[in-house]
Amino acid sequence: MRIILYTGKGGVGKTSIAAATALKCAKRGYKTLVVSTDASHSLGDSLDVQLSPEAVEIEKNLWAQEIDTMHETEQGWKKVQEYLTSLMTSKTVKDITTEELTIFPGIEDLLSLLKILSYYKEKKYDVIVIDCAPTGETLAMLSFPDMFRWWMDKLFPMKRKAIKMTKPILEPILGMPMPSDGVMGEILNIYNQLDEMRQVLSNREVTSIRIVVNPEKMVVKEAQRSFTYMNLYDFNVDAIVVNRMIPNRVTDDYFKAWKEIHKKYKTVIIESFSPVPIYYVPLLENEIVGTKMLSRMGELLFEDDDPSKIFYNTKTQEIIKEERGYHLSIYMPFVQKGEVSLSQKGDELIVKVGTYKRNMILPRTLLNYSIRGAKFENHTLKIKFGGEDID
Repeated sequence: MRIILYTGKGGVGKTSIAAATALKCAKRGYKTLVVSTDASHSLGDSLDVQLSPEAVEIEKNLWAQEIDTMHETEQGWKKVQEYLTSLMTSKTVKDITTEELTIFPGIEDLLSLLKILSYYKEKKYDVIVIDCAPTGETLAMLSFPDMFRWWMDKLFPMKRKAIKMTKPILEPILGMPMPSDGVMGEILNIYNQLDEMRQVLSNREVTSIRIVVNPEKMVVKEAQRSFTYMNLYDFNVDAIVVNRMIPNRVTDDYFKAWKEIHKKYKTVIIESFSPVPIYYVPLLENEIVGTKMLSRMGELLFEDDDPSKIFYNTKTQEIIKEERGYHLSIYMPFVQKGEVSLSQKGDELIVKVGTYKRNMILPRTLLNYSIRGAKFENHTLKIKFGGEDID
């Protein structure tokens, strides 16, 4: 089974790319599900069909779904929601807004992950294509299992035991319900499922992330930043998709300046993400709505490639904490050992090795340290931040 996540800055066209990928997978005979985890769904609009909170078959081998938070809460969060509702109504008058208030920030990420895990375990589909929320929310979703694990490991065992012992005493005094052992058990079950999901997401033979960009400065900068953080979380980014490139055949003077901008940022994209494969989709003459246009986009994007395969499976960046600083390792194949040139501007690091150039965004952790040296060995550039100079 394959899980493919598409993410990128809002407005880059990731929903269309995700839908086009799913269509091409389905046409190749794979049972494919395309699912949107973005709260502001547009997958149904892109496919030009009415979707529901459950998977709907829209073509042969193709199902689609827009995850609905309220619906998923009722399915897998019921005891916890009932407790939160009773907690709120113990001091207030119950109305329709009470249940909506129990959908707290971050629960969309949690429920989306649980739904994807259930599909993975059912093995009903060969390929699951996920249209994620914009980059920041995607990073929050992907890191949710780690965050939840910390909270559970540090606080849950102690609090569960304390609540069980003090519940009969505290409820009458406080005048509000305490969570039952059933509620705490449901939270533990969710924790265990998220732990499973973390293993699935980090399994490079199953899951890969594809970043969608437009050849524009702000979009590329955000993509660089998300690429760095996804590498730090050890998620496999197996492709970059550059959407809405103005084709060379367009010669109208009106687009002349835009073509130059696209040419400039195409170079930056190659420098930033190489050796990860980069795919290009031209700016089409019509809006990308409906399966006909999406199928055309899929053909232009992948041509004869199988869109479900893993295009790349090597960790390109790694940060190792040491006693007095950090080592940043950057995988740079096909580069001969030579003079290394490093320059830094704010959170951007520019690395030159011979004629090879690489642009990357540094994580905040490294911004407080100065570069102490670098060395190149085994196709990997190792940069020392802080501590003593490197030999």
